[in-house]
Amino acid sequence: MTWPLTLRADTMGPLDGYLPYLLNRAGARIAEAFGKEVRPLGATLQTWRVLAALRERDGRRMGDLSQTTSIEVSTLTRLVDSMEAKGLVARRHAAADARVVALHVTAAGRRLTQRLLPVAERYERVALQGFEAREAEALKAALRRLYANMDALKA
Repeated sequence: MTWPLTLRADTMGPLDGYLPYLLNRAGARIAEAFGKEVRPLGATLQTWRVLAALRERDGRRMGDLSQTTSIEVSTLTRLVDSMEAKGLVARRHAAADARVVALHVTAAGRRLTQRLLPVAERYERVALQGFEAREAEALKAALRRLYANMDALKA
């Protein structure tokens, strides 16, 4: 594999200049630490993703929720089954079309979300420590753009 990288041999190896590696490394470190911290609260990173998405907009369909959370549909279905058994979410048929099933957060799910929110906010603060507000916004915009750019590989 030829990498279009400019490397300083004295301080960096090839991976230190490879974007997918850097993104994965940062994400994995955050995800692992976050998961360990929320486990005693009865949650996982994936549970948080679902609850955060429902906090943003309750009543999402599974396909939308899968896309928003980046959790594959079959994995999401098992996760939602587990969350429903714990009383965190409920599936409901849409009033306009009984064939459509939407996911709604329950009171217990809202309570857990409120407990997880400060943890998630702290992780963002720590991750962005030393970034100026405009740098943090630029980074987030760049990551959204990077994510959208990957649609080109679907063809």
